[in-house]
Amino acid sequence: MPRPKQKPGTPTKPLLKRPVRIGSLDTAALIGELRQLHEDAEDPNIGRMPADEELFGALLYLEANASALKTEAARRAAATKRVLLWEYVRERADLHQAKAIEHARAAGTEWADLAPALAVKAASAAYNKARRLQAAVLAALSRSDHPVRRTPEAVREAERQAAIRAVSERQAEEQAARRHSLLSPVAQRLIAYRSTLDDDDEVTFWLDQIEALLPDCHTPTQLVSLRKYVEAAVRELTKAERKGSLSAASADALAAYRAAVSLLSE
Repeated sequence: MPRPKQKPGTPTKPLLKRPVRIGSLDTAALIGELRQLHEDAEDPNIGRMPADEELFGALLYLEANASALKTEAARRAAATKRVLLWEYVRERADLHQAKAIEHARAAGTEWADLAPALAVKAASAAYNKARRLQAAVLAALSRSDHPVRRTPEAVREAERQAAIRAVSERQAEEQAARRHSLLSPVAQRLIAYRSTLDDDDEVTFWLDQIEALLPDCHTPTQLVSLRKYVEAAVRELTKAERKGSLSAASADALAAYRAAVSLLSE
């Protein structure tokens, strides 16, 4: 009985499982540990070993001089660490090659000129390979639970989604900046006329928070905090107004309070 034909996968569909990855490593520290194993074994060539920061050169040295380790335990530990470090190099290679291609294209290099460097024979093949490499970059930056599939279609879709997110984030930042440009003067007026608004209790507390934050209010977190503080101050002032506790407030102070209420209600 003939096997049923498998349907081809959707090229833009994310991978179902995220591959296990090494991630970040303190490579210099690991090379230092390997160096110590060779020093303990009195490796006669240890003086030729590259610096701990020269990962590739150090790995080549350790491979060529693995026989200098005298015990099986040392050889096993060293080889395992080398496997780990080569896997780390493999993971990072795609990211760095993709960046090199980006720089080459920005400098005006044609795809046909990049073909030999990418070990392909045609400009179209160089383009497609570069798109597949870009998947590694997008996967590293992705906020999704699934990595980007290594197909040109998947990369284009991931780039489209990234562009949408960038536009959304930029719009959110612009909106936050506009809100702050309106909120900051209102908050400053509350502080300027606080002398008759202070109640030695909740209102005073929130006005203190606003006054402390206003001189250095720039980051998104600080902008959000400022709005929360103004909202809290207005909430307590509204309670005070209902109780008739704002009767001693000056006209300017009441105007500042009303302006804050109006702004927050928009």
